[in-house]
Amino acid sequence: MSEQYGGTEEPRRPLPPTPPAPPASSDGGAGDQTQRTPESSGRQEPTQPLPPYPAAQAPGSAPKAESTSHTSGGAHPAGASAPPAYAPSASGSGYSGYGQDPYGSGYRPAPAAPARRFGTGTLITGMLLAGLLGGGVAVAADSWTDSGSAPQGTGQANTVVVNKEDSVNAVTAAAVKASPSVVTIDVSGGSSSGTGSGIVLDDSGHILTNTHVVTLGGTVSDPSIEVQANDGRVFSATVVGTDPVSDLAVIKVDASNLTPATLGNSDDLNVGDTVIAIGAPLGLAGTVTDGIVSTLNRTISVQSSAAPESDSDGGTGQDDNGNGFRFAPPDGSSQSQSAAESSIYLDVIQTDAAINHGNSGGALVNTDGDIVGVNVAIASASEDSGSIGVGFAVPMSYAERVANEIISSGSATHGFLGVSVTPAAASGSSTFTVGAEVAENPASGTPAAKAGLKKGDVITAVNDIPVTDAQSLTAAIRMQAANSKVTIDYTSGGSAKSADVTLGNSADQ
Repeated sequence: MSEQYGGTEEPRRPLPPTPPAPPASSDGGAGDQTQRTPESSGRQEPTQPLPPYPAAQAPGSAPKAESTSHTSGGAHPAGASAPPAYAPSASGSGYSGYGQDPYGSGYRPAPAAPARRFGTGTLITGMLLAGLLGGGVAVAADSWTDSGSAPQGTGQANTVVVNKEDSVNAVTAAAVKASPSVVTIDVSGGSSSGTGSGIVLDDSGHILTNTHVVTLGGTVSDPSIEVQANDGRVFSATVVGTDPVSDLAVIKVDASNLTPATLGNSDDLNVGDTVIAIGAPLGLAGTVTDGIVSTLNRTISVQSSAAPESDSDGGTGQDDNGNGFRFAPPDGSSQSQSAAESSIYLDVIQTDAAINHGNSGGALVNTDGDIVGVNVAIASASEDSGSIGVGFAVPMSYAERVANEIISSGSATHGFLGVSVTPAAASGSSTFTVGAEVAENPASGTPAAKAGLKKGDVITAVNDIPVTDAQSLTAAIRMQAANSKVTIDYTSGGSAKSADVTLGNSADQ
């Protein structure tokens, strides 16, 4: 029959040669090990000292050739085979394989404490638990290791790894195409710092990102900016212009051989489409996650990140409004969804692709590898939590228009309708709203007045973008360029109507 550990039938497995006796120890170490008969074998053999537990190895790994020592200073006997590799079980006791020691005695010493290691699990946990730094806008990873250095990578290229080219799926193919156009952005000013992402727009070095990235959530007016390209090169960058209304900004680097992104049409997206988020969450450059488009034309409110007139180290200054739900730009700042005067309203793509602090300004990509959105915010259950599967991106159809205007003139324009509205309730007692009700007759000469809107009318859409309340109307109008023509759908006296109107310029108001 085959030989079994601890069996009682012949032939029995012979014991290996006895190792040299360990020296006596006064501290309860190896020299104080007790002696016992290998009772589990059912044999009456002379007692012998048991060797200490060998150095731990990874489960299933072969023993290293040089790691043959079983006791302090002892060598494995010549010509004898080394005992099988083994490692502590998940519970911390017992061993892999037969769950016994190398000599089949059933002896189960406590496993040796593993050397202190700093692995990926610790890295991620540490960043999540470190807290937010730099006035509430710095990435949590900026100062949490013993050395005080942030895990910003080592300067190596952040290309997408493909080991089996014959089995590439749509997500991999899209990431391979889009990743070279996504960069990591490091921003500092005063005592604050933060990490975000950006999208290469052209061969001239223009990079699209968020305003809250380059202003550190509205706390810095003259930031110091560095950009690391996908191939590992690092460049200094300057701000071309910011647009706090859309939370978009353009910076510029003096660099050659950058890979401009292929910009897709976000107007062609469907709910359920697969999308990929690419950026530097928690400073981990070149990270790719995927999900679907959860909904389109979602309106969110976040605090404006307009740069102050002078640098300050203050935080955002907004508290949770009591609903336990925060809109948190992925640079680490915490912003509630209250309708404060400093809030801006964004019409966004909602996705369940994992987006975390540091993804701000990065790419939302379709399966063709075309960039269809700029990641801007996450809904977070608490100030310190990461992705809960609710992320938001500015549609590329909007972002591209804003970026082109910033590049050409240093700023972007936004539409103005000139109407005061309140949420239109579905019924007298309902908390649901079905549009934006005109609160008073628009002033003469405003675009709203020219469109024929009057008090009591309920606006329901702007250029087919649904309007469900006052905030969504503001977001839909601000998405349009100044002096652009739009179609407004509304109800008046219970009848559905529409009107074409030329918007004004919000900057003139």
